[in-house]
Amino acid sequence: MKRHLTTTGGGLLGIFLTVVLLESGASVIQGRQSAATPEFTLETPDLSDVPDLGGSETGEAATDGGAQVPIDAAENSAADPEGKSARDIAPEQFGLPEEVTAKPLARVEARQPLSDPVAKPEPVPSVLRHPVALSAGLIQFDGDRLLQLDGLVSQTAERTCGANGKSWPCGIVARTAFRNFLRARALLCDIPKNGWEGTLTTTCTVNNTDPAVWLAENGWAEAEAGSPLEDKVEAARKSRLGFFGGDPRDFSATPVPLDETAVPEEPQTDADAREPGL
Repeated sequence: MKRHLTTTGGGLLGIFLTVVLLESGASVIQGRQSAATPEFTLETPDLSDVPDLGGSETGEAATDGGAQVPIDAAENSAADPEGKSARDIAPEQFGLPEEVTAKPLARVEARQPLSDPVAKPEPVPSVLRHPVALSAGLIQFDGDRLLQLDGLVSQTAERTCGANGKSWPCGIVARTAFRNFLRARALLCDIPKNGWEGTLTTTCTVNNTDPAVWLAENGWAEAEAGSPLEDKVEAARKSRLGFFGGDPRDFSATPVPLDETAVPEEPQTDADAREPGL
């Protein structure tokens, strides 16, 4: 029991000594800081030492004759000795002077280009073989080169036509009609001298026949604004041809039924006679 009390008392005594040492060290540090930093006293100037400005409290300045003038006017006079009025720099006052806006505007000649424009290569007639019609007016050559007939609006094979709830695939029918017209014949077209990539819009002929004219006359095309083919497309529209008419496919004809009596019987072979069950 005595040993336990001795241990407890020793621990408390150690804690007390530690606290005393910390407090004494803090007091020494504060004393050194107070000795190193002198006290600073802020002095306020006496108003009697300030010279009389003669009207500064009211926003006026005294002139040589004793008259009071506003401080702003005095500053402007000092900045502008000739007595000119200061320009207003308020944002709402920004703009062109009146003498500029009152005069009529004059057109100035355009600046000449710094370099000569690059001339486009002149097209040359070329024979294009193995055409594939992708739609009415759009032809594919060599897998990646496309040719759109000039003067016609580009069409797609997915186009549908019809009215009164009845529609028919006029885009596919127009493509089929165009393929039947081409019949894989070679075309004579005006193309750039060095060939082309992508889609080229130009004119062609097939056996001295313009395919664009053929499409317009049969109603399988729509003309661009200002195209010479507008009259032909309008005539086909009035005649209800192609896109502007009904489905040209004839589904009224029914297949002729097969007359079994008219089909001759096949002669029976020796194998059939030997194996009647087969």
